Amino acid sequence: MGVKNSHAVPMLKKVIIGVGAGEAKENPKIIDMIAKDLMIITGQKPVVTTAKKAISGFKIRQGEKIGLKTTLRGKKMYDFLERLVRISLPRIRDFRGLKTKGFDKNGNYNLGIKEHIVFPEIKFDKVQKNFGLQVTIVSSAKNANEGYELLSRLGFPFEKEKK
Repeated sequence: MGVKNSHAVPMLKKVIIGVGAGEAKENPKIIDMIAKDLMIITGQKPVVTTAKKAISGFKIRQGEKIGLKTTLRGKKMYDFLERLVRISLPRIRDFRGLKTKGFDKNGNYNLGIKEHIVFPEIKFDKVQKNFGLQVTIVSSAKNANEGYELLSRLGFPFEKEKK
């Protein structure tokens, strides 16, 4: 990358895992079910997110519980990414690699997982509610190319370019 200072090499800062639970309006117990499974996956208690403002089209009131998120740093972050890359992503049906379109201009990467049951910690027969995850990987990369280089060297399985 042409970096002269070793402190300027891009590195991972944090991983944010978010779950939207819009159906919690009808059944408030869904938040607890999702929180329990998310805590098993991440090893950390999630925070309940609330609506910042009312949106009548979605029938959401301000302050209503609409999701969960957790932020991982340090050892827990690396442990989660290890399980994600080596175990969970290969378990996804018809997985051909991660899309490179998930990078933003700052070198951060976003990916969505449709079902949380791809994680080995989740027992398939004990799942009460199936939900998807939004995973955001925040790095100190300055652009998308540096972010791609960092994650590919960490072993992320990106899809091959079509020629």
